[in-house]
Amino acid sequence: MARHLFLERRNYRRNRLQDAARLLPLLGLVLIFGPIFIRGAGAEAESLSVTLVYYFGIWLGLIVLSALVSRALTAMSGPDEPVPTPPASEDS
Repeated sequence: MARHLFLERRNYRRNRLQDAARLLPLLGLVLIFGPIFIRGAGAEAESLSVTLVYYFGIWLGLIVLSALVSRALTAMSGPDEPVPTPPASEDS
């Protein structure tokens, strides 16, 4: 008899968002270094402006994706337990 593991929808989505946050740096590496490896030795040289716009677009896109994932993770993780506050000390 197989036992099914059930996760609540909230926990499942939080786990997938955490996975997405962990994979964002790898996505950045693929997008940055992918064209270098795909281009052959006989390929024509692209102009510097096209290359700079491409890298700026990747940079900006990764910042936006990171902000969205971070905002979603922050919204999903509510205050599970209160933060302990240190006792007030008297300066006498």
